[in-house]
Amino acid sequence: MLILGIAGGTGSGKTTVVNQIINQLPDKDVTVISQDSYYKKTDELTYEERTKINFDHPKSIDFNLLVEHLSELKKGNFIEQPVYSFAAHNRTKDTIKTHPSKVMIVEGILIFTNKELRNLLDIKVFVHADSDERLIRRLKRDIQERGRDMDEVLQRYQTTLKPMHDQFIEPMKEYADIIIPNNKYNTVAVNIVRTIINERL
Repeated sequence: MLILGIAGGTGSGKTTVVNQIINQLPDKDVTVISQDSYYKKTDELTYEERTKINFDHPKSIDFNLLVEHLSELKKGNFIEQPVYSFAAHNRTKDTIKTHPSKVMIVEGILIFTNKELRNLLDIKVFVHADSDERLIRRLKRDIQERGRDMDEVLQRYQTTLKPMHDQFIEPMKEYADIIIPNNKYNTVAVNIVRTIINERL
């Protein structure tokens, strides 16, 4: 099993890079696990209290469960992956039965901030994009897919997203094996990652 970690700021194009990498791999050979599925449970909080959580801080992620699940997959066991609702700011009662595969891709903005998780990753990729580009992508996504309004997204960007990016995400570049500049469609860097995967497999 090869475990690939793909990190980078919000709106940097991580999902695009993930899709480019897995495009030429057989479906049965690759599984993607998103950090977003592992936000901590907030059952004890009211909806109003949940909306005030800083979801861009490492403390918002249940890294213990994520590390435990990756370790189980490495042993050849299946896991019950959590399902998270961005509308409710909480985990749902559903889970996704996830089986181990030859390539496991873990993606998320904060995955390099946890040493235990970093140690499980065979290849660490950081996707870099210009901050203006990331803000535009975040605006589009949160308005179209998560039902937020522009003022809410911009306020969140200024008060939490940008400060958290500068404090926790950008410094994590030092742990990356490969940095992909994703301001444009970057086929060269993605092809290098694909080549490494094929060689390992």
